[in-house]
Amino acid sequence: MPVTPYQILAPLVALLAISYAWNLVFRQKKTIWEALLWSVFWGFIAAIALFPDLMSYLTTVTGIKNRENAVFITFFGMLFFVVFYLVMRVEDLEQRQTRIVRKVALRDSDLNGENDPHS
Repeated sequence: MPVTPYQILAPLVALLAISYAWNLVFRQKKTIWEALLWSVFWGFIAAIALFPDLMSYLTTVTGIKNRENAVFITFFGMLFFVVFYLVMRVEDLEQRQTRIVRKVALRDSDLNGENDPHS
């Protein structure tokens, strides 16, 4: 089977994306969990590009007869998982922000209370 440009380009892009994700982890801008998710996603892209016959295995495992549908459903599932993770992350950030705002408000109210002679 001849090697196509896609089989060369997709793994290179995947390697670049994975390297970038882990670079962000080492610079402490992303978590290890995020880099692992990114690595699995792009690793799957590279694996399919290098070994297209993996799709036959995926159709067998999922019970989906059409290879294109198997790819679509698999990536749809992965994207659903990523969106779920992002929603959880946003909720965590909102809770952190609420705690910080409360601390600042309480600190500011204590400062105002000390300077007020009517308290």
